[in-house]
Amino acid sequence: MTITCFIRYQIDPFQRDAFRQYAENWGDIIPRCGGHLLGYFLPYEGTNDIAWGLIAFDSLAAYEAYRARLRTDPAAVENFAMAQARRFILREERTFTEVVGGTLGKPAHA
Repeated sequence: MTITCFIRYQIDPFQRDAFRQYAENWGDIIPRCGGHLLGYFLPYEGTNDIAWGLIAFDSLAAYEAYRARLRTDPAAVENFAMAQARRFILREERTFTEVVGGTLGKPAHA
């Protein structure tokens, strides 16, 4: 079963570009450490202080192994330190979800 770690961030809306850089940095780090990066998302319209990151794993055990690799990856350590120093992430929540069969990636009908 594939699980997705759904990360909800409350960000400082005045540091949106800093969060964008933080998210872009994960683009190389997450796959290298074993996660399937589905994407990071910034608000476009509406609420301006909520962003999301979605990362898929084969299991919770795979997630735990990924977290252990993150702690020793120099680029990951640097990215975490940058976020902590600049304080653009005000709050972070993680929820683990499973996809409902037949509902993911369905294209619009023409």
